[in-house]
Amino acid sequence: MVDIELLKRVVEAPGVSGFEFLGIRDVVIEALKDYVDEIKVDKLGNVIAHKKGNGPKVMVAAHMDKIGLMVNHIDNEGYLHVVPIGGVDPRTLVAQRIRFFTDKGERYGVVGHIPPHLQKPEDRKKAADWDTIVVDVGADSKEEAEEMGFRVGTVGEFAPAFTKLTENRIATPYLDDRVCLYAMIEAARALENHEADIYFVASVQEEVGLRGARVASYAIDPEIGIAMDVTFAKQVGDKGKIVPKLGGGPVMDEVGPNIHPKVRRFADEVAKKYDIPLQVEASPRPTGTDANIMQINREGVATAVLSIPIRYMHSQVETADLRDIDLTIKFAKHFLEELRPMDLTP
Repeated sequence: MVDIELLKRVVEAPGVSGFEFLGIRDVVIEALKDYVDEIKVDKLGNVIAHKKGNGPKVMVAAHMDKIGLMVNHIDNEGYLHVVPIGGVDPRTLVAQRIRFFTDKGERYGVVGHIPPHLQKPEDRKKAADWDTIVVDVGADSKEEAEEMGFRVGTVGEFAPAFTKLTENRIATPYLDDRVCLYAMIEAARALENHEADIYFVASVQEEVGLRGARVASYAIDPEIGIAMDVTFAKQVGDKGKIVPKLGGGPVMDEVGPNIHPKVRRFADEVAKKYDIPLQVEASPRPTGTDANIMQINREGVATAVLSIPIRYMHSQVETADLRDIDLTIKFAKHFLEELRPMDLTP
């Protein structure tokens, strides 16, 4: 069963790319410290938790950073002008709340929208962009905003909005990638007998270039690397091209340049043994996950990607199914417990 309270704590903890130290790092350490042999934070900010073994060296990575915003100008009326950190779609910001982390603590702002009554007919067809978006933090002047703790460089993220849609469906900002981070934590905590020498990495700065996984994989030098990251579920507007569905179980990329065939075949064997449904998707190019950078570390790493499907990625209403989360935890646990030395020549 999914621990909703821990999941919510992981999802809502602050941690825009480069600022993971604002909250999520401590949540991860607290959740893992009693279940691993050693845990540390490297110079870039990755949390690396080690469960010792004598078998193959494995790195399991789930990124803990979020996309977000940074203030780049405060105008004389006290409005904040912002720029994106990572892949933020400005169209999703209109009429939304933003949580900022100022010199004087947390503050909230809203991205206002001109009411249709006051718009010119031609303007009603225009989408918001970074030139038109401003954040109202309740200040009447630049000086007041600065007194509230805002400055150029203040970071913000989508305000918490964890919503239970049905018994099994949840919607919230930042399931990417906090839902997989949660699943990795739970799998590490549930792990029992294993030969593999396992490094669980809560990586930083994935959304701005896979930066944390690059340095962590260099330090660890694993034989096998598993990236845990969300993927696209079937949703409105996908024109039938997306295969994974909510409630269908975890997803593993089937074949492709970022997927090691022997690791992938082993995953199928584990899924069959424990009767866990494993959805597949095609990966004709590097995946854009931490596996992308792990694979080309040093002399090469045998990589695969384990995903939880979600809808509406990089929005405030990312949607997932609790059954997929639960099955992903079980699969990751069994995969790591079953792992033995293998010939990794493709």
